[in-house]
Amino acid sequence: MKKRLCGRPPMLLGKRDKKIDVRFTKEEYELILNLEKSLGVKKTDLIRNRILVGSQLVVVNARQLICALDQIGTEMDRAGNNINQLARYANTLNRQGILSVVVVERYNILLGNYQDIQKRLEILLRRIIRLSGK
Repeated sequence: MKKRLCGRPPMLLGKRDKKIDVRFTKEEYELILNLEKSLGVKKTDLIRNRILVGSQLVVVNARQLICALDQIGTEMDRAGNNINQLARYANTLNRQGILSVVVVERYNILLGNYQDIQKRLEILLRRIIRLSGK
């Protein structure tokens, strides 16, 4: 004889069987209760959505980010100093009348590459600043 099943069928996919305990201060808990009332969503769904929606966003360690940006700034300063030294040397060679056209063309190519990298870096830094504000 087949036993007749009563009740809800067993859930095969999407079963939530893992639990995380979290403690809140009184103020934080009241904020969650206010959000629950105003949005009409259960506390568990509210917290789950707040955490999991946008979970692809990366949480950044601010100290490491600042150190990395500082190192990038230092390297950009060094590159700028090198470019100024090369330009000064090229001017010296030009005054002496021994400046080669090949050197000038190569310098212009390298300066253009440096400017392109600097523009891309500026765009990336702006993107980082915008993302850190979210």
